[in-house]
Amino acid sequence: MIEFIQYTKEQIEVIRDRDPAMKSDWEVFLYPSFKALWYYRRSHRLYLKGKFVAARKLSQKAAHKTGIEIHPGAQIGKGFFIDHGFGVVIGETTIIGDNVTLYQGVTLGGTGKEHGKRHPTIGNNVMISTGAKVLGSITVGDNSKIGAGSVVIHDVPPNSTVVGIPGHVVRRDNERVPSADLDQITLPDIVQNEIDTLKARLSEMEKELTDIQKKEQL
Repeated sequence: MIEFIQYTKEQIEVIRDRDPAMKSDWEVFLYPSFKALWYYRRSHRLYLKGKFVAARKLSQKAAHKTGIEIHPGAQIGKGFFIDHGFGVVIGETTIIGDNVTLYQGVTLGGTGKEHGKRHPTIGNNVMISTGAKVLGSITVGDNSKIGAGSVVIHDVPPNSTVVGIPGHVVRRDNERVPSADLDQITLPDIVQNEIDTLKARLSEMEKELTDIQKKEQL
């Protein structure tokens, strides 16, 4: 009971810090993340004791209740928060640092070809946006942001912003990204940037071609 009370206090602090929709401390009990992480703590203890079937049964019960599937073998640090959370999947060998935020539909999964450590390692103060997929035994560095819908299959350096399919680093060491400033939407649009670059180059080529034609007419 004491452990549950302490856990509840921690979760109230975490959720209030990251979700302005929370108006009352009592709302903590309505958050799927709160329920999923409590089940995870219990199943993780069973997993560490080698009671793998019991651990999986508990984790699957949590998945049915919350829509969040956390394998009991995953390692999760302090201050973890899943906003909304439906469709989140966290694989067995995933390692998550402190103060990490995930949004709905995020997958921290394997590629299906690896053995041993086959899921991602997520650093501290990382934000992974809606629908993003981080796959394989890769590392996402501290203070990084993964854009919505991105598919990340390579290591991400610390203090980076990644967007796209496959994910590309579009910002790095430019500015530290503290956890309090994490934002899903203030991310670069790399597709539009590429289109703008191609348009600019096309305009240059058209101008060069026009100049050549003028010279030939002289």
